[in-house]
Amino acid sequence: MSSLPSIAPVGHRPIRVLQIGNPTGLYGAERWILALITHLSSARVESWVAVIKDAPDLAAPVCTAAAQSGFRTQIFESYGKLSWSAIGQLREFIAAHHIDIVHTHGYKTDIIGRLAVRGTTCKAVSTPHGWGATPGLRLKLYETLDRVALRFFDAVVPLSRAMFDGLSHLGLGNERLHLIENGVDLTEIDAPQSLSNDLAALRAGGALVIGYVGRLDRGKRVDTLIRAVHALPVTNKFLCLVGEGPEQSALEQLARTLFAPDQYAFLGFRTDRIALMAGVRSLRAALDARRHSPLSHEAMA
Repeated sequence: MSSLPSIAPVGHRPIRVLQIGNPTGLYGAERWILALITHLSSARVESWVAVIKDAPDLAAPVCTAAAQSGFRTQIFESYGKLSWSAIGQLREFIAAHHIDIVHTHGYKTDIIGRLAVRGTTCKAVSTPHGWGATPGLRLKLYETLDRVALRFFDAVVPLSRAMFDGLSHLGLGNERLHLIENGVDLTEIDAPQSLSNDLAALRAGGALVIGYVGRLDRGKRVDTLIRAVHALPVTNKFLCLVGEGPEQSALEQLARTLFAPDQYAFLGFRTDRIALMAGVRSLRAALDARRHSPLSHEAMA
């Protein structure tokens, strides 16, 4: 493990960093980006937040959240799972806005980001947030391409010792591979919270309220949680699931087969998730099944 070099302004202006996140939701990696840019010194770093939209119906909530906090944002429209037109768009943006560092978060942005900065003075930094525990053929291909791309980054900064050790074979050396332990921005958690109205009545009635906060995808194994709650020898219980994702329909069908309608709720994406967390007796927060993924500490806070 090596320490990162100190950040120094460029000439008479701060270093200009473009963070590229995922357009599909506001979950672990996206909240990590928001926490990072919030706590970086604006006198030393000028942060931009961008996403690459691969479908027209995506809302890019990380850009919305960043804009609400006063940061500049950019949405690149490039439809398709790995559309090469995004490379040209990003490259033009880097030149037009004098971006000094592109900071990517995920296999798609890693590959596109590294190709976009090729031949420029812009540096490429990647923060991997985990890989699939049982990836399908397509995802396995993308992850293989990602590991190839990471070899050419100026810096790769995993968030856990397990991920750091898993990347050590890439030959990046101490100069380019750095470990920064995953952290949680406690500002929102420490703020005063009132019990969510959705759960107050259940708690008053003595129900055991069990909750999940996170993306509803296969890697999170929310189906296992649903079956486990169903198996609990407790009559007065309620399952509360907060989040969205590709597995939502399948998980709703599973819940319908196991629970009475008044024993569970899918609440979708919620901005008051902290208040909801305060209303549950047991919480499973995005502790997913991805290999080398940093554990989420939000449930402990």
